Amino acid sequence: MMQLRLSTLVLGPPGRQRLRVLMTVLTLVVYGLFALLQHVQVLLGFIDARESAWLTAYYLLGSLVFYLLLRSGWSKRVASDPALMPLQILHGVLAVVGSYAITGPARGAVLAILVLVLTYGMFGLPARQARLLALFSFLALAATMAWKCQTDPLRYPPWVEAVHLAFAVIVLLGVSALSVRMGALRDHLRIQKQELEASLERIRLLATQDELTGLANRRHMLALLKAEQARQQRTEQPLSLVLLDLDHFKRVNDTYGHLAGDVVLKGFADAASSTLRGSDVLSRWGGEEFLLMLPDTGADEAERCVERMRQGLAQVAFKAVAPDLKITFSAGLSVCRAGAPLDAAIERADMAMYRAKAQGRNCTVRG
Repeated sequence: MMQLRLSTLVLGPPGRQRLRVLMTVLTLVVYGLFALLQHVQVLLGFIDARESAWLTAYYLLGSLVFYLLLRSGWSKRVASDPALMPLQILHGVLAVVGSYAITGPARGAVLAILVLVLTYGMFGLPARQARLLALFSFLALAATMAWKCQTDPLRYPPWVEAVHLAFAVIVLLGVSALSVRMGALRDHLRIQKQELEASLERIRLLATQDELTGLANRRHMLALLKAEQARQQRTEQPLSLVLLDLDHFKRVNDTYGHLAGDVVLKGFADAASSTLRGSDVLSRWGGEEFLLMLPDTGADEAERCVERMRQGLAQVAFKAVAPDLKITFSAGLSVCRAGAPLDAAIERADMAMYRAKAQGRNCTVRG
């Protein structure tokens, strides 16, 4: 438990930002090891103690600042990149170039650290940013080499610096090429992820929605009914069910064709849905038959809801099918009390709907 609390204190709560903070902590540890090695070189006489102190203070304090910015969450509020990756790499490049300028005989090894810094950004930066940072590294290193050749030619002979610069060019070109490749790979993976998410969404919709009307399909409606019945056990509120069947729908198909029938089904679904509350659910039960679930609703209120649907449908003009076409529906209504079987309530609504058709259609009958 103590270890868990310490981890949360240092790294923050679980999440993506915690991983970013962890990488910053690891970077701080690397800088600490680098400072230790630099101090050894001071003891060996390779590096001036004062120059080493200034450089060590720069990269350790800079890394600590980055840790605090990420750990506090401030970086998420002011930056498009919450990891501050470009700034961290720029900071690292300047630290490495500064180390090259003071290290003297062992400076060749510092170039390997530069490769490490640029490779660190290769996995998180866009290809263009990675190339710009590689170019900046080359220019900063070349300028430092030229300066040291002029001011300290005994320790930084021009021909040795030329070899180091050639080595740096090869490495930086390689890092740039890898950055381009990694950027293309990230783009490919991002596109694949988007396509996968879109496919999963389509599968979810196919599993829960009727493709034509956009309403809940029968399978999803059954699941919603079970969930609502479980909630009803706690609230003990009535649950009204309404079965609706479009009147003379077969005549529409036979007269105008199945595409016209699809237009009618879609028009009914849109008109009916616009009159419902957020908690109400209308589903396509099969063919031209629809089941309406009205939670926490008694018979009187449910019948008023059906009449609003009827009035809304009466305003719909199916001119794409026929100029004077009007669609009506017959409805059977039943109330399912808490603890009562759903199947029985649906059966009562179904029988009431057939009675509504027998009574002349375009009406609602209670079951």
